[in-house]
Amino acid sequence: MKSFSFQKILNIKSNGNNTELKIYPFYIQATFILLGLILLFYILSVLGDILIPLCFSLLLAILLNPLVNWLVSKKINNVIAIILALLLAFMVIVGVTFFVSLQIAKFTEMLPELKDKFNLLIDDVQQWILYHIGYPITKQNELIQKIMNNSEGMIGSTLLNVINIGSAVLLIPIYVFLILYYKKLLLNFIYESFDDENSETVEIVLAKTKGAVQSYVSGLLWETFIVAILNSIALYILGVPYAIMLGSIGALLNLVPYIGGVIAIALPILMSIVTQEGYTTPLLIIIAYSIIQLIDNNILVPRIVASKVSVNALVSIVIVLLGNALWGVSGMFLSIPFIGILKIIFDNIDRLNPWGKLLGTKMPTKNDPISIKTHVIVEEKEITIEDKEE
Repeated sequence: MKSFSFQKILNIKSNGNNTELKIYPFYIQATFILLGLILLFYILSVLGDILIPLCFSLLLAILLNPLVNWLVSKKINNVIAIILALLLAFMVIVGVTFFVSLQIAKFTEMLPELKDKFNLLIDDVQQWILYHIGYPITKQNELIQKIMNNSEGMIGSTLLNVINIGSAVLLIPIYVFLILYYKKLLLNFIYESFDDENSETVEIVLAKTKGAVQSYVSGLLWETFIVAILNSIALYILGVPYAIMLGSIGALLNLVPYIGGVIAIALPILMSIVTQEGYTTPLLIIIAYSIIQLIDNNILVPRIVASKVSVNALVSIVIVLLGNALWGVSGMFLSIPFIGILKIIFDNIDRLNPWGKLLGTKMPTKNDPISIKTHVIVEEKEITIEDKEE
């Protein structure tokens, strides 16, 4: 079966060390690129309900694949091995959910008392603002009411998103099972989609992608577990109520890049302000969480999470924001591993190497080879380029 060639589509011809390609004017290239990006984002936005669970399923399938392979090596039927792997993942998720639910159930028993203390705190703050700033309490109440109304809308939309995610979660086990069951068919399709001379590059990209995803997802799980323990210990020592619940929720929020950490530290601070006198404990919480974040960012993330997905901070922030604009919280979770996969693809395709370097963390040095165009022949919008390294 003859496979298609991207070189034929791009009208690229090779002749020894020379490569002939048709060059279109920049404004035409830019127009097609922009139209392609707009079309891509539109399709991703419209098909989000289908693609989001499919993307999560793909990540989970890659994570469970080594376990399935190990079970198959023990002479266990492939279907049974996949089911056992899914059951193990399900048990872990149910265990974590049950633990967090118990903590939340205990927390709800204290809600009336917390509400009364919070109202007293609001009254004290309003009196302080009236005395020092002169802003009337009636105006403050109107402002609080506006904030509450906006919050109700945000809570409603958040609950709707949670319900949508919950319904999509039901599809994930089915997708994971089918991806693992048909993985040979899917891999064979990818290999046959490229020419034989590119098979080695395709194999390298697939191997690095699998390693990056497995390293990233498993690393996130270990990072979350360690951060949850550190948070809980710090809050328990400082005497903050429901230390385990707040520490665990903070670790889960820490999974949301750049934004989750701010919310994670706000919850225990608010709890300490409501339940304790003075501001010593909130200050100590800020110090403790700052130390934990230093440990997380300088030890846990580089050694556990980012060893395979090396994407610089600028690209990470932009991609996370784009993911949030496109798919909400799900897009924020999925943005980093998938930009990591793109970086692997760019790094292994010569013409896309500059994009891979742009996404990466390695800074160029004087000793790095520089590709120089040493021979250019222009004739009827056709050029011949011979690349050398200096």
